[in-house]
Amino acid sequence: MRGVVFDGRRVRVVDDLSVREPGPGEVLVAIAAAGLCHSDLSVVDGTIPFPVPVVLGHEGAGVVEAVGAGVTHVAPGDHVALSTLAGCGTCPECGRGRPTMCRHAIGRPGRPFTRAGAEPVHQFAANSAFAERTVVQAVQAVRVPDDMPLESAALIGCGVLTGVGAVLNRARVRCGDSVVVIGTGGVGLNVLQGARLAGALRIVAVDANPAKEAMAREFGATDFLTSADAVRELLPTGAGHVFECVGRVELIRQAVDLLDRHGQAILLGVPPAAAEASFRVSTLYLDKSILGCRYGSARPQRDIALYADLYRQGRLMLDELVSAVYPVEDFEKARADAEAGRVARAVLTF
Repeated sequence: MRGVVFDGRRVRVVDDLSVREPGPGEVLVAIAAAGLCHSDLSVVDGTIPFPVPVVLGHEGAGVVEAVGAGVTHVAPGDHVALSTLAGCGTCPECGRGRPTMCRHAIGRPGRPFTRAGAEPVHQFAANSAFAERTVVQAVQAVRVPDDMPLESAALIGCGVLTGVGAVLNRARVRCGDSVVVIGTGGVGLNVLQGARLAGALRIVAVDANPAKEAMAREFGATDFLTSADAVRELLPTGAGHVFECVGRVELIRQAVDLLDRHGQAILLGVPPAAAEASFRVSTLYLDKSILGCRYGSARPQRDIALYADLYRQGRLMLDELVSAVYPVEDFEKARADAEAGRVARAVLTF
C-alpha cells in the first residue's frame, strides 16, 4: 500500500508499505483523507525529534475496516476521525479527564508498519494518517456522521482539537473577553473560531501576511493587524487572552507583554526543542499567567463528537479550512504550498 515515509534524509511516497492486523483494543482504519499539519513538517526539518523511518501524518479520517477483540464502540464500515491520544484510560491523569497528560500517550512510538515485508517503520503520533491504512488504539477512533465529508472530518483530529480546544478547555475564554491570536495558519484560524464560539467581544488576528485578513475575519476576527506592535492601539490596557500560534520566542515575549491584568498567554506554536524564551518577571505579578497547552487539553471521544455536531449545525467551520485537496502522489506540491503559506490546510486523499 501507499504511504508517506521520512527516512531521516528525505520524504518519499512509497508503495511497498504494509500494516499489521489490529490486536486487542485496536482498530484498522482505511484512511480517506489526511490534513498536512505543521507538526509533520517539523519532523522533517528536525524541530520535532522523532525516530526514523516513520510514516508521517496525524490528522486523518476514514472508514473502519476491522476491529480487535474488546472493541465495541466502532465497527467495520463506521466513519471515524482519528486523534493522536493513545491514552491508557486507567492512569490518574486519564481518570481526571486529562488524557493529554497520560504518559502512555506521549513519546511511545510503535512500529506497526513494515516496508517490503521486512523493515519495521515507526508510527508518528500513534497515528500515521499518511498511509492507505493504519492501526490505532480504539480510544483514538471517534465515530462521525456518515454524511460528513471525510476531508472535513479529518481536520478535527488536530487543528480543530488544538485550536478550538485551547480556547474552550485550556484558556476557558468567556463571553465578553478580549482575545489576540498571533499567527493565522490552521491552528490560529481554529483559535479564532473557538473565540467566536465562546462569545469573545474583541478578537484580534495578527499575521505578517496581509492576504490572510479575509479568511481570518471569516473565522471570527473582529480586527486584523500585520504586527503585534499595533495591538495596544486597539486594546490600550491589554488583552485577556493572547494565543501564540507560530512558535517563535520573540512572539512568545510579545504575547506576555500584551496581557491585561489577569491575562493569560497560551502557547500553541512549537519552537525548537531547546528554545528558551524570556520575559520580565515583574509583568506577571498582576495575576498574569503563561499557559502551555498540549493538543487543546482535549478529551477526543467527547470533543470530536461535539465538534462534528457543531459543524452539522453550521456553527463550526471545517469545509472552509480545506483550502486544497491533493492525491497522495502530489505530496511534494502539497508540502510546498503549505510551507509557502498558500493554503490554510492542504488535505491528502487516498
